[in-house]
Amino acid sequence: MIGNIAAGLFGVGVTPSTTSYESIATVSVGSGGSSSIDFTSISSSYKHLQLRLIARGGIGSSNSSYINLNLNNDSSGVYAAHQLFGDGSSASANAFTSQNTIYTNRIGGGTTGSSGFGAVVIDLLDYTSTSKYKTIRALGGFDDNGSGRMAMTSGLYQSTSAINRITLTPEAGSFPQYSHFALYGIKD
Repeated sequence: MIGNIAAGLFGVGVTPSTTSYESIATVSVGSGGSSSIDFTSISSSYKHLQLRLIARGGIGSSNSSYINLNLNNDSSGVYAAHQLFGDGSSASANAFTSQNTIYTNRIGGGTTGSSGFGAVVIDLLDYTSTSKYKTIRALGGFDDNGSGRMAMTSGLYQSTSAINRITLTPEAGSFPQYSHFALYGIKD
């Protein structure tokens, strides 16, 4: 269902059939948390990739935490992103260039309470192309008893290398237990 919602929101026009998505891998964080989520040796047999996650960040003094997205273990300042976000009463925007990671959407942080998880869908387009830079788009948010945030992010990985590894980290700390991450391949 999340894939269908994302497809509609991003203007694909026709909702993809359920056979267009193939599960590649899932990670459920156990007790003790995890400082990063790493999908490695990703098959090149798909057109696009999609990450779906339900998670919390690890910042103790904040109600939200960025999810950092790193591709191919590359942290050489080749990422850029634009964000639009709102909290129900105001809207704002950010832009990042020459970064070591893509700051995707915010999720609930350490002060959102144990049930303050956020949901995000991240699409990685044309991830196997070796003739162009890679783009991502993300949609997600979280609720903290009325003070949450919804955001849309577009990102750029300025490399022509095919993507075969995806690493996600919270802005600080670790992803706590019950955070869940799923990687899908999109056939066409």
